Amino acid sequence: MKSLSPKVAVIGAGNVGSTFAFSLMISGLAREIVLIDRNKNRAEGECMDLSHGLNFAHPTRIYSSGFDKCKDADVVVITAGINQKPGHTRIDLVEANAELFKEIIPKITKYAPDSILLVVSNPVDILTYVTLKVSGFPPSKVIGSGTVLDSSRFRYLLSEHCGVDPRNVHAYIVGEHGDTELPLWSSANIGGMTLDKYCLRCKKCNQCNREEELSNIFEEVKKAAYKIIEAKGSTYYAVSLALVKIVGTILRDENSILPVSTLINDYDGINDICLSIPSVVNKSGVDRFLRLKMSTQEQEQFKNSANTLKEIIRKLKL
Repeated sequence: MKSLSPKVAVIGAGNVGSTFAFSLMISGLAREIVLIDRNKNRAEGECMDLSHGLNFAHPTRIYSSGFDKCKDADVVVITAGINQKPGHTRIDLVEANAELFKEIIPKITKYAPDSILLVVSNPVDILTYVTLKVSGFPPSKVIGSGTVLDSSRFRYLLSEHCGVDPRNVHAYIVGEHGDTELPLWSSANIGGMTLDKYCLRCKKCNQCNREEELSNIFEEVKKAAYKIIEAKGSTYYAVSLALVKIVGTILRDENSILPVSTLINDYDGINDICLSIPSVVNKSGVDRFLRLKMSTQEQEQFKNSANTLKEIIRKLKL
């Protein structure tokens, strides 16, 4: 059967992969969704469950298969891997998931040499770098979900604090999607007004210890996944929506600016590492990343994030 377009392949039918497939189905972005998992029964069951709801959604062909059905996919979304457990950091997953990626990436690229690869599995920045090296794809076509979700959490908490719609908050978390990530306070703004100026004019903000409150907000962003995992085992709803945003940006050629994980070179002395930074994303993948003017402290933290990941990557046999 001839492939429909747009087509999205999802590698991994666990909580994230299947929830993303559901979110993608109801979004109407894809005409064809293929779910691929080593547990074939799980993948088949998820596809049956999804397909039974098509009467209430958009026309979509949904099925499970092997890697050969990655052929003609516009985007291959990789969610496969060992999940983060309570008490574990994302970095704790690195060796096992890196070995898994060395196994599955060649299987994907064999059938989908022209697809854009979107890496979701953790540690996402390191696995994005592994995917880049193993696939041989151009850097623009290998993207990590990065801090798109972290930035959404950040904007939500800032919106709650400031009493505004989160869609009017413009602020980014950058660097590693993990413990060395950092908030870009220097460029954060609400409705075009810098956060500093907004807080000076906000009656609500005048009643709080601003420095302490903002520090607490960032700590809550950084620890959010740990709290959710401790409470219910894993995170999948919000990240699935973040993935729909990234995939939609690619399929619709939006040129949207998203803090995805991409190969960084020649950036304030940082080279040959995948980190999250606001980037222009379109049908070609990452068109370019923005060279932001960071404060001195932010520059140091960003370099620390890069160096931390580089030390881990050096231990991998790539």
